Amino acid sequence: MVHILKSVGVMSVAKIMGLLYACLGLLFVPIFLLIGLAGSIAGQEKAMPFAGIFGIFFALLMPVVYGVTGFIFGALFAFLYNLAAKWMGGIEIEVESRPSSPYAPYPVVPPGTTT
Repeated sequence: MVHILKSVGVMSVAKIMGLLYACLGLLFVPIFLLIGLAGSIAGQEKAMPFAGIFGIFFALLMPVVYGVTGFIFGALFAFLYNLAAKWMGGIEIEVESRPSSPYAPYPVVPPGTTT
């Protein structure tokens, strides 16, 4: 069974990408905290007294910046995909129907049906 993905919800893609990028930003928090710690140790000179504070500030700000960036670019790419899919026909995907199992992670319900 072949289906064609003709469009995606711009806001749904943007929300998911924002969340994924925020989680990715959380991975960088320890690295920036270590940089901030190293900067505070090395920042005893008069030239850069606030080097450690900037590293800690960026560590805390990183998930927010990544999340906002992921949201914006997710929306942009979803919008561009929808434009390209109108011209090119979308992405062709092949799906397989299987009977529902009690061990399935979620019930398989066809779209447009009610339970």
